[in-house]
Amino acid sequence: MTEPEKKLWFGFFMDFQKIHKIRVLRQRIIDNFIVDFYIPKAKIVVEVDGESHFTENGKIYDEERANILNGLGLKVIRFTNLEIGKNFDGVCESILLEIGKNNL
Repeated sequence: MTEPEKKLWFGFFMDFQKIHKIRVLRQRIIDNFIVDFYIPKAKIVVEVDGESHFTENGKIYDEERANILNGLGLKVIRFTNLEIGKNFDGVCESILLEIGKNNL
């Protein structure tokens, strides 16, 4: 895991799982893709985007991948390394809001 992924896992998801009793899987394979975090009960994929995601090929790949995952009924939400580093509380709140949309 990258440092921003570790921060999200250890600083948010581990406690989230204990408090809410909602399982979060990390580095999960879904339809031949490895997603950073997957919340099965909410059907949410959380991706942490580093530099490779901002190249032209990275953007195209991410869009195609998101379309496939959306087609499986999954919501993909993305955060950059910078967002996690500079606005960690906001990132966590955004994830909670998305999960809340599923009435969990």
